Amino acid sequence: MNFVMNRISPFLLAVLLTLVGGSARAQSAPQQTAVIGYYAGRINEIDSFSIEKLTHVIFSFCHLQGNIMHVDRAADTALIQKLVSLKSRNPRLKVMLSLGGWGGCKTCADVFATRKGRRQFAASVKDLTDYFHTDGIDLDWEYPALVNVPGYPFYPSDKPHFTALIRILRKKLGKTPEISFAAGGYTDYLKTSIEWSKVMPLVDRVNLMTYDLTNGYSTVTGHHTPLYSTPSQLESTDHAVNYLDSIGVPRSKMAIGTAFYGRIFENADSINNGLYRPTKFKNGVSYRNFEKALPADSGFVRHWDPVAQAPFMYNAAKKLFVTYDDSVSIRLKTKYAVDKQLNGVMFWQLGEDKFHDGLLDIIDETLKETGKGPGK
Repeated sequence: MNFVMNRISPFLLAVLLTLVGGSARAQSAPQQTAVIGYYAGRINEIDSFSIEKLTHVIFSFCHLQGNIMHVDRAADTALIQKLVSLKSRNPRLKVMLSLGGWGGCKTCADVFATRKGRRQFAASVKDLTDYFHTDGIDLDWEYPALVNVPGYPFYPSDKPHFTALIRILRKKLGKTPEISFAAGGYTDYLKTSIEWSKVMPLVDRVNLMTYDLTNGYSTVTGHHTPLYSTPSQLESTDHAVNYLDSIGVPRSKMAIGTAFYGRIFENADSINNGLYRPTKFKNGVSYRNFEKALPADSGFVRHWDPVAQAPFMYNAAKKLFVTYDDSVSIRLKTKYAVDKQLNGVMFWQLGEDKFHDGLLDIIDETLKETGKGPGK
């Protein structure tokens, strides 16, 4: 190195050092934080949402028909085409097609177990991507190698089969279309379902479903989408991120999940305002309907867990416990994504938000404060 440097003019050396320094700065420059919304709402409502505040919208859902990815109805075709048309409002918007969802992947384990199944599926994804002019595929297989919907098949071999599926998808789609997958945000999934070191180099991001951590099968109340773990609840957003970080998953490829809905549990006694008490799941409620469904004048009282950094409500008279995200917890999660230099913030789902002054607006406002937001 010294031999070469001695023969470079001072001017040329200065230029080279400037270029190297500029390159280093460009590589270390913070990326824009992705804002990723699944959409399972109505076609006649999508124009009412602030599409300019998204980087990605994910159509939910396509399903398997035999070995191919299939758009189920003419109405779904129309919705996908409508989502693609939104690029006229937001030229940076990427439109993804998602496969599966809860209850929507009954045959995934068997189809993806064979080379033929994987190849035919990948070819169908390429066909749909070309036909609709969409930007990639999001796999929402719930869950490889783990118990899921009662009666649905799952096998230990799902784990390597998922890797093989990702490989053929990347080969078939090429480098430009995005590939992501929705991952359970709980420990069993993180440790059991995915060959992380093999899968992550081939995908653009993992959408961590850090919600439903207390779910419809839970018999004890808890936070369904907490930011941090508590002595009574290990599962949390921070726990999932820290685990993946510890095994080498790049934080720049992790998007954390937020919930635009709440979960209501019944028959929860008043100890600890219903938190961590025996219960039974009652129903869900969209954020847009909170004021109507959970009014303070009917006994719903908001509480804040300072450890979990999560809100909850309790109605003592009706023994109802509600776990959810609100403007405060969404702001904290968005700041967390920025501070941890994560890929982005994901949510289920845009159709459950308010048209104005909703949770997407909170994400956007928070990102603008940090200079990371997509919206103008």
